[in-house]
Amino acid sequence: MPQLAVFPKAFMNALCKDGTMRVSEWIDLAVKLDIDGLEWYAGFLEMQNEDNWARFRSEVEDQGKKIPMMCCSPDFTHPDPAFRTNEIAKQKQWINMTFALGGSYCRVLSGQKRPELSIDNGVELAAQCIEACLPYAADHGITLILENHYKDDFWEYPEFAQKMDVFCKLVNRIDSPNFGVNYDPSNTYLAGEDPIDLLKRVSNRVVTMHASDRYLKEGTIEDLRKEEGGALGYAKRLSHGEIGKGLNDYDAIFAELKRVGFNGWISIEDGVDGMDQLERSVTFVRKKISEHWPE
Repeated sequence: MPQLAVFPKAFMNALCKDGTMRVSEWIDLAVKLDIDGLEWYAGFLEMQNEDNWARFRSEVEDQGKKIPMMCCSPDFTHPDPAFRTNEIAKQKQWINMTFALGGSYCRVLSGQKRPELSIDNGVELAAQCIEACLPYAADHGITLILENHYKDDFWEYPEFAQKMDVFCKLVNRIDSPNFGVNYDPSNTYLAGEDPIDLLKRVSNRVVTMHASDRYLKEGTIEDLRKEEGGALGYAKRLSHGEIGKGLNDYDAIFAELKRVGFNGWISIEDGVDGMDQLERSVTFVRKKISEHWPE
């Protein structure tokens, strides 16, 4: 049966920018939920001090939970080789961080969709960088997980491999037991595409998942798909919300994952309106897991 984690989507500014929330405060809130672990973020302000890594691991494990996944954002499509070399070094440090926290999965991305970048060139650059990190990940028992991502908060351009065809091309390029997919159905809507279509193309490579949901504030799905999901800024028609009340069909998603033998971590990246909403999302996902993976 898959295990369930949560991510502090509602508290990112407080944990990563202004420091108005301490990581220990987030841990105290999260461990009260019906979860098995906490997905971590490399950009927590307090993670800059390596002395905190072991302390946070203990705080989580002392509550009977784990830190299975690390969320970070390498930019591997920059045209400057020196820049890419530095991003590889950063990724290796995030692998160190994941290892120190007791985690097994560390995110990778392709990089930014720079206007001058061709698809073939972008895939080549991203694949070379990810492959350069794989031996280091293997040495630490870490699996690198490529997410069908939208855009890092600090990037100028959206994700290079946001579109399904490009994402699949990159996934198919990399063959390693220490590499897999972190599937996020909501991000597929931001690309103007169908999350089930993407899942069926990569389900045998999925090792972790982000669970969230999106609502249409106006118009229809057809209107959304006519728009370029990679435009600057988020799609204005969509907003985050409580899982189970938005566009994603979790029965179809979990049925496909169960079909291919998925048994990994599912991390909830929602609760933007607070802990009560996050708790309801946890309850919904936990119920769906029990329905599709009955013991």
